[in-house]
Order: sequence, then structure tokens, then C-alpha cells
Amino acid sequence: QVQLVESGGGLVQAGGSLPLSCAASGIIFSINAMGWYRQAPGKQRELVARITGGGSADYADSVKGRFTISRDNAKNAVYLQMNSLKPEDTAVYYCSAKVVVPGVPLPKNAWGQGTLVTVSS
Repeated sequence: QVQLVESGGGLVQAGGSLPLSCAASGIIFSINAMGWYRQAPGKQRELVARITGGGSADYADSVKGRFTISRDNAKNAVYLQMNSLKPEDTAVYYCSAKVVVPGVPLPKNAWGQGTLVTVSS
């Protein structure tokens, strides 16, 4: 069983910074893309940023230039550095990963439990 555990959420003032971390554990053969999604109250979950195994990243337009995604393949971890935070960034942030496990040919999507980020104005 694969688990993703996020950490780093909390309360921050507008203009501030907050780092998020996520680590995958369990019996893992490899991890393909990893990403961060968020869901604000009353809204659908949306992609924030994602990164391939080779390190290519893309971002939602709303966070470009402010957020940076990175990963450490040796640690099965993905990170999100959030700078210049705005109140509209307030949401529950979820980590996701496409995980390949031994004996299963296709990767499966794994999700973390979510971490709340609140940006005050």
C-alpha cells in the first residue's frame, strides 16, 4: 500500500511564503509524475503544479512566477515552495503521484490526505 504524507501547511499573511513537502512510502517500484492540487471551499480541485520524473514542470497560470515545484527522486518526495501568497491561494493542498508498484503494469494515482493553507489579508 502506497501512502503520501504532506506537511507544511498553516496560516501565513499575504505576501508571505510557505513550503509544502510530500513523501511517498510503501512498496514502490517507481514514481512517474508528481504534483500538487488544491481545493478551495465551494470550488473544484484544481492542478497547481506538476513535475515529471525527469524534472520538467508546469504550473497553473494563477501561480506562475510565485510557486516552484521540485522533487527528490531518491526520497520519493515532492515539494512546493509558495511565495508572494495571496488570500485566493487559501485552500487544502493535496499531493499526488503516479506510482508503479511491483507486479502491477500500469501506474496508479495516489493522493495525500491534504494540508490546509490559509492566507490572511
